[in-house]
Amino acid sequence: MTLLDPARWTGKIFDGRWSAGSAGVFDVTEPATGGTLGSLGRASAEDVAKAAATAAQAQRDWAARPHPERAAVLRRAGLLFEEHADEIAGWIVREAGSIRPKAELEAQIAAGECHEAAALPSLPQGQVLASGLPRWSLARRRPAGVVGVISPFNFPLILSIRSVAPALALGNAVLLKPDPRTAVCGGVALARIFEEAGLPEGLLHVLPGDLEAGQAVVAAPEVRIVSFTGSTAAGRNIGEECGRLLKRAHLELGGNNALIVLPGADLAKAASAGAWGAFLHQGQICMTSGRHLVHESLHEEYVAALADKAGHLPVGDPATEQVALGPIIDERQLERVHGLVTDTVAAGARLAAGGTHEGLFYRPTVLADVTPSMPAYAQEVFGPVAPVVPFSTVEEAIALARDSEYGLSLGILGDVGAAMRIADAVPTGLVHINDQTVNDEPNIPFGGTGASGTGSRIGGPEANIEAFTETQWVTMRPEIAPYPF
Repeated sequence: MTLLDPARWTGKIFDGRWSAGSAGVFDVTEPATGGTLGSLGRASAEDVAKAAATAAQAQRDWAARPHPERAAVLRRAGLLFEEHADEIAGWIVREAGSIRPKAELEAQIAAGECHEAAALPSLPQGQVLASGLPRWSLARRRPAGVVGVISPFNFPLILSIRSVAPALALGNAVLLKPDPRTAVCGGVALARIFEEAGLPEGLLHVLPGDLEAGQAVVAAPEVRIVSFTGSTAAGRNIGEECGRLLKRAHLELGGNNALIVLPGADLAKAASAGAWGAFLHQGQICMTSGRHLVHESLHEEYVAALADKAGHLPVGDPATEQVALGPIIDERQLERVHGLVTDTVAAGARLAAGGTHEGLFYRPTVLADVTPSMPAYAQEVFGPVAPVVPFSTVEEAIALARDSEYGLSLGILGDVGAAMRIADAVPTGLVHINDQTVNDEPNIPFGGTGASGTGSRIGGPEANIEAFTETQWVTMRPEIAPYPF
């Protein structure tokens, strides 16, 4: 029997056990073929409310357990991700339309997230504070309680486990609502891993569903923290609702990231980095290189080199062919991508490569003669589209890079001294000098500024402890304090 044997989960949700969802079932679809891979239960608001109550009950015992027990579960989960990496990656290929190397990277990072999280329970959990009174004064970190995690389709495994693993390690219970388009690799896989790892029942709930389920996760009174990864528009709504309910929201949202190519940069390497940053996973990544800012001395050569790469990248079904790009996730997203491209060309841009599709398979696209007001430059495309804009000075490059509501990732290729000046001047959560914009590791603090979210709330020990615990002040006196009343 395989880890993800459909006999376990067909038509079901996971509430500590596999059971029917009260909102019916939905099909799991393969975007490359339109075929059905299986079916899952759909969680209703009632299912979420029941799961939240169960999670709150189970969490109290979990938080009280010795920290080595929690660490051991996370270590076993990491080893299981390694053991079942090939099977999980196969589901990511078929369900998310990912090429095999990207899918394998997800499984690798998922294991790393669990191994990193396994170290959290034994780290210092507070501070000894100075006090002006004759007493001990402490600030200690306590589990928040129940954490709601809402994850997207593009990197479904990583963007679920990076919140689930540290939240569990630090003594919380978790309600996970994966995107229904990738609910097996972004939800079922985690439930099965933690089942096999020995996580006590009731601590992890996987609740695939639509807007109703997501709203219920946010609204459940037992949920004290919501970790959301997705669009800026949806994140704003969740942030507003969490503010009204006095809950913490960790929001990792969109991006329209600049890749700056400085004068003197190695053109071949720059075009290769630019192609990877723009076209990996069909550009469906919040860190995608969405604005290529190229010094005027290299601009025409860069456009030609990038267009040449785009023209030679194979596009097709990643489950059956050796391709560089798979399908766009669904028809709605395809229409949005193509609309932005055609509107930008209509506004005067030159189509240097791509701009066409067969079904959901969109050709990698390069746009030249672009101005900052054009749609595919000004907006996050979330597709394999690279608009290229020239600049003449470092100051102009800085101004162009800063001219965005987003602030997630910045790549700078070329002279390190000039790159350092740019990095100091552009507000962004991530900076990569002599690399493109798409980078991640399990142990790093991750997040953006502005419309890209609420900062580095995920990743690394300090960020994770801050994200998934509450601070409690504790004082101790040798005897009862005297008072004049």
